Amino acid sequence: MEQWYSLRWFTYDIIRSYEWVYPYFLYLLPFVPFLFWIRNAFHRRHKQRLVITYHSAKEGKDWLTLLRFVQPVCVGLGICLILVALARPQVVSERTDRFSEGIDIMLLIDISDSMLEKDLSPNRLEAAKLVARQFISGRLQDRIGIIIFAGEAVSLCPLTTDYELLYGFLDEIRPDMIPTAGTAIGSALAVAVNRMRETKGDSKVAILISDGDNTSGNLDPTTAAQLAKAFGVKVYTISVGNNIKKRVKSDTLSVPSALVDETELQNIAGLGDGKYFRATDNRTLGEVFQQINQIEKVKSRNVISRDVSDYYRVYLYWAVLFLLIAIGTKSTFMANILED
Repeated sequence: MEQWYSLRWFTYDIIRSYEWVYPYFLYLLPFVPFLFWIRNAFHRRHKQRLVITYHSAKEGKDWLTLLRFVQPVCVGLGICLILVALARPQVVSERTDRFSEGIDIMLLIDISDSMLEKDLSPNRLEAAKLVARQFISGRLQDRIGIIIFAGEAVSLCPLTTDYELLYGFLDEIRPDMIPTAGTAIGSALAVAVNRMRETKGDSKVAILISDGDNTSGNLDPTTAAQLAKAFGVKVYTISVGNNIKKRVKSDTLSVPSALVDETELQNIAGLGDGKYFRATDNRTLGEVFQQINQIEKVKSRNVISRDVSDYYRVYLYWAVLFLLIAIGTKSTFMANILED
């Protein structure tokens, strides 16, 4: 803050920037000259007059005569500044801080052999990775982790807000990362619950992407879904692929392609207080993630903080200064000793 004796405190910009706590004191400022008129009216009859002949030594204004007005002007300015100080000028600056309550999201991606089917382009797994990447880029301040599973489940990336790190892990996902064959949905869900059970997030979400064909693992998917509900983890399930039975010719044999088991995923979503989605192509898979993105929005709250700075002391100091000048000049040649 500038020194109190700076003349900048009387500029228009500074005065305009103030908020006045008691503005009604400012309404008394026009009456200050009226006080001097009243004083003059009451003392007019009691004034002592001495008739003398006075000739100015100089033409024009006599500056010595004008100095007699210093004392009453200082008194008037002092009173005005006291009123300004009583009005309590303040500068109030408001700041709005937005606090976001992040969501803990665990992506569970099936990398079993059935995810290599090409009913999505270029295959189910690559389509899931692409849309998962788009989903991550649309989140804000959420902690996101990745779990991959086939015959067993592996925590690939813990919950983090480093989205670039997540992109790197997504790019590295390959079917051969887990040599154990099968699809352990229950185990994957159990790993996700274990990762999120001690987190402090207000909302915990597991997004399971699979063809729904649970063929391995030590934990039943139904039990894992009940466990997720107990720890407050909401489970969304997405089945990728379609249910149309296809047959792929291999030499002279006809081999049925991998089919999507919707029943298992629907049951998991129901038990996990989530929702089941079906994605039969790349476009619908993207729409599914957009729906989840809308459902699980980041909750935010605005906190307004007010920084209040009082400046009444500046004008009070000026008032004291003018009053001291008025007192100091009262018994000098600047005052009219005949009136006092």
